[in-house]
Amino acid sequence: MSAPGPRPEPPLWRRLVYGRSLKRTLLRAALLMSVAFVVFRFILIPVRIEGDSMAPTYRDGGVNFINQLAYARHPPRRGDVVGVMMAGRRVMLFKRIVALPNERFSIARGRVFIDGQPLDEPYVRERSPWEITPRTLGPDEYLLIGDNRGMDQRLHVFGAAKADRIVGKVLW
Repeated sequence: MSAPGPRPEPPLWRRLVYGRSLKRTLLRAALLMSVAFVVFRFILIPVRIEGDSMAPTYRDGGVNFINQLAYARHPPRRGDVVGVMMAGRRVMLFKRIVALPNERFSIARGRVFIDGQPLDEPYVRERSPWEITPRTLGPDEYLLIGDNRGMDQRLHVFGAAKADRIVGKVLW
C-alpha cells in the first residue's frame, strides 16, 4: 500500500473565488461581518454632511463618522466637533462645543465671549455681526455653534444642548 501523495492544488478560479479552503474563507467572512456589525451599530455612526454650517471644516455632501464611545471616560471638551440628536438618531447636526456647563457666554459683533473673555477660535474664517445677550448654561448644557460664522445668524441652527443629546465626537 502506498502513502497518499500531496493534495493537488485547487484550480485558479476556485482559489480566486474563495481561497484555498472554503471553510476558512467562510469563517473569515462571518468574523468580518460580525465585527463590522458591532462597530457600525454600537461604536461608529456613519453620517452624510448636509448644509454649510460647518464649512470650511466639513464640506456639504461629505461622509464622516461619529464615535459613540468618545465620551465614555471623560465629558465633552471645548473645541470638540460633536454629533447632536435633533429627532432621533436619523437626524443629527454637526456642531462645535464652544461653552461648557455652568459657563456664562455671550456673542458680540460675531465674537464669542466665555465668562467675559473672548474665545480663541482659529477654525472660524469669517464673522457676521452676531449678537447674543449674556446667558449662563445649566449644569448639563453645552453651547454648540457651527464653524461657518459668515452665515447670517437667522440661517444658523445653534444653541444650548443638554449632554444627553450629544451622541459622540466626530472622528475627523
